[in-house]
Amino acid sequence: MMNTLRTTVLLAGMTALFMGVGYLIGGEGGMVMALGLAVAVNAFAYWNSDKMVLSMQNARELSRSNAPELFDMTARLAERAGLPMPKLYLIDTDQPNAFATGRSPDVGVVAVTRGLVRHLDDREVAAVIAHELAHIKHRDTLVMTITATLAGAISILAQFGLFFGNRDNDSPLGLFGTIAMVLLAPIAAALVQMAVSRTREYGADKEGAAICGDPLALASALEKITAISRTRHNMPAEKAPAMAHMYIANPLSGARMDNLFATHPDPANRIAALKAMDAEMGTSGAGNWVSVAVRREPNAARTTPGWRTPGTHTRGSQNTKGPWG
Repeated sequence: MMNTLRTTVLLAGMTALFMGVGYLIGGEGGMVMALGLAVAVNAFAYWNSDKMVLSMQNARELSRSNAPELFDMTARLAERAGLPMPKLYLIDTDQPNAFATGRSPDVGVVAVTRGLVRHLDDREVAAVIAHELAHIKHRDTLVMTITATLAGAISILAQFGLFFGNRDNDSPLGLFGTIAMVLLAPIAAALVQMAVSRTREYGADKEGAAICGDPLALASALEKITAISRTRHNMPAEKAPAMAHMYIANPLSGARMDNLFATHPDPANRIAALKAMDAEMGTSGAGNWVSVAVRREPNAARTTPGWRTPGTHTRGSQNTKGPWG
């Protein structure tokens, strides 16, 4: 409830900032035009957010034929969460990461990177997918995408004002004020965008851990993702940094900055919260994930690449083509 209230206030602030920029560019007429543009931007984001984000990340849709075990895992997790089966997409980067999108649970999408299914074990992959399903369940995907779209629109509007607005020098702020607006408005929008993202991640961690029944698996996944991401760049995310806050962990290589400008909560704080949740549950997490696992026992030997890595693997005495091969 507090997250919903806080997010509503932040989105209202984003819209007010959008209208304020319009007023400083064109007075009352500019404010009205900015309000109309904000409505249009929100409408566009509502109906096209999933397509836009997936296209910007160069994601391609997976079918059950080329990722059957991942499909089975996601289907079981979605059933546990009380959600329809989402569409699955693959982003071709070796950085382990994932995000969810879609305006409602009925059209939810979970996108995973190749690095996620390559570097994380089955329990950790299941926990990450559960986290993304929690975002879909809480409709965070719609809120976060609209926020990102508004932030981008504010930046464009501010730049438009610098070049085309107030030619007659009738701006309430004057020339230097207009320049300051162009510089500060996008920063303010980014701060609101980051605040919205951070308020949502803790809730998705908690709900995702409950869905998969294994808080320690999600904690372990966050540790691996954070460590591996330091050495592997996510080029689709680098080209569209406004979408970085949608990932489970910050995918940007230049994201080592202080908390004010962080798109995600400190991973150490998230991991500590998950470990505390596991202690409250009174379990070690072992075995809780079995009902959502892929077709292999949790403690099976891992002497071959397995289903996460392109190529072939051994199942019994028969070599078969892996779903990522």
